[in-house]
Amino acid sequence: MPLPTGNIPWPPRDLEPALESMARWDTWWSGDPDRLEQLYGGGSGIGPDAKRYQFAGGVVGRVARWWWGTPTAPGERRTKLHVPIAGDICGGSADLLFSEPPKMTVTGDATTKRLDILVDDGMLATLQTAAEVGAALGGVYLRPVYDKDIADQPWLDAVHADRALPEFRWGRLSAVTFWQIVHDEDGLIWRHLERHEPGGIQHGLYLGTKEKLGRPVPLEDNPATEGFAGLVTDEGWVETGFAGLDVSHIPNANSRRWRCEPSLADLGRSDLDGIEPLMDALDETYASWMRDIRLGKGRIVVPDAYLQSAGPGRGASWNPDQEAFAGINMLARADSGQQLTVAQFAIRVAEHQGTAEDLVNQILRSAGYSAQTFGLGGDVAVTATEVVSKERRSMTTRGRKILRWRPGLSHAAEALLAVDRHVFGGKAVPQRPTIEFEDSVQEDPLTLANTVDVLRRARAASTDTLVRMTHPEWDDVAVQAEVARIQQEDGTAVPDPMQAGAVA
Repeated sequence: MPLPTGNIPWPPRDLEPALESMARWDTWWSGDPDRLEQLYGGGSGIGPDAKRYQFAGGVVGRVARWWWGTPTAPGERRTKLHVPIAGDICGGSADLLFSEPPKMTVTGDATTKRLDILVDDGMLATLQTAAEVGAALGGVYLRPVYDKDIADQPWLDAVHADRALPEFRWGRLSAVTFWQIVHDEDGLIWRHLERHEPGGIQHGLYLGTKEKLGRPVPLEDNPATEGFAGLVTDEGWVETGFAGLDVSHIPNANSRRWRCEPSLADLGRSDLDGIEPLMDALDETYASWMRDIRLGKGRIVVPDAYLQSAGPGRGASWNPDQEAFAGINMLARADSGQQLTVAQFAIRVAEHQGTAEDLVNQILRSAGYSAQTFGLGGDVAVTATEVVSKERRSMTTRGRKILRWRPGLSHAAEALLAVDRHVFGGKAVPQRPTIEFEDSVQEDPLTLANTVDVLRRARAASTDTLVRMTHPEWDDVAVQAEVARIQQEDGTAVPDPMQAGAVA
């Protein structure tokens, strides 16, 4: 399917439900209170009815009845407080996956060396960003890109799910169109569309409006796309040098919301899907807590006779720090209204704290994580086995995400090698590497040493196995060298019998 040629609605109508959900998840992930109020219609009230949306029917009323949909009364300052737990969840998901770089294994020395160079060039930072974006929006796309004016090698780039129009076949990505707004002026919007199909990429520039894609215009008409004009063919294509599709789609989880809609069923699900009401309640709880603190400030209500005049037209004031006051001509009666009144409201710390902790635990549990992953539950030193036991739910979620990341990342690495060979003339043979994710929980060195010592004394493992247990990041050459040094120090090295009696 080529790029569109007519003035069609953009984004396409069938993608609107997914984009609306992604916009909501993105708002919570951003942690911006202004965007939350705009999303739920909770801005400052205008007119006599500050809560006009609260009683509306349909979608408007349902959304406005959220706590973030409650408008701020005219003349009052906004006292709403936002707890950025959505950002913590998405960032924690990325840390669980890519706190350590994944190990990619290929065959052939030339391919191994070239892949190591490509991986070391900032790929881990890209994968961490992609994992956080995927956790927030429900999925992410990886594609190889290059620019000879910037670098002499390609690199991986992450494309957010709310800027992609994917096409799936039997649950797998068959083609995808990325778009971005490159210029917006006077109601006219310039969009760059980039369609990826097996073997090549098609570029197009369109001049339209906010709702309509508009008409295609030459790539040279905008500085953001004029660089592609010299690369594309007459049909607007750029060959990738890769026989398959050079884009990998990595869904965050199986979709629940659109499972019966064929065009959206394979998009994936955000970690924030379904927990928005809980996050709204958590913000309301913290805002109520802060309100108690504000109201709990001690206040003294004094009669007018106690006030000191500041002069004609300047009003009067009360100085609570003054030590001596002039006598006041009044009767000292117990029921007299001319008395000091102290206002000191209680601050319900325990109630708010208990509610907030329960909401946080429920939010993390619904998102698929353990509270210990986010530093909740104390800082008592424990072994790696105990950590895994306490964070079992997080480890299960991590394993489930690895099942989706491993094939997608492997495909992206193969496409990266193919583009490197096609564009830069690399000698590496494009192939799909084997991906191994490192353990996110490292064993305590003392515990590991005790385990190795027990296995050695029990003669239950060889020296080679013990070295690999102690240094899992070493390759075969380093392991063999270390084994040889240990055997030499212990005097257990056995000489080669074929070399016995040989003359040096």
